[in-house]
Amino acid sequence: MPTVVIFACIHNAGRSQMSAAFFNALADPARALAVSAGTNPGERVHPEVVAAMREVGIDLAGNQPQRLTRELAEGASWLVTMGCGDECPVVPGLRRDDWPLPDPKGQPVERVREIRDEIRDRVAAFVDAQGWRGR
Repeated sequence: MPTVVIFACIHNAGRSQMSAAFFNALADPARALAVSAGTNPGERVHPEVVAAMREVGIDLAGNQPQRLTRELAEGASWLVTMGCGDECPVVPGLRRDDWPLPDPKGQPVERVREIRDEIRDRVAAFVDAQGWRGR
């Protein structure tokens, strides 16, 4: 059974969506997979995030933000939170990391690209450090 990593932010409409998408593109699905969730999910993935991810060949247009629930967290081993401060969820029993990343919502496309690229680099380093890289 693969290790499950949850990427969480407040609205599950930007940072966590990008993180899970990059993770699932890089990791060997037999070893690890990612889901994303939020403490107060938005109605949709931010359009600027969808556009920036399309530029790197990942389509998030059909993704729906979801709430981080106890049921979702039960099968996970890791929780990576991103920039949600006091609103970051605490899930007992999970290994945890926090990536203080700015929210891409409403940012100019150049800034969204910078955030996207930082997320890609962090996810790649995380996947490699855990030995989860796919072929």
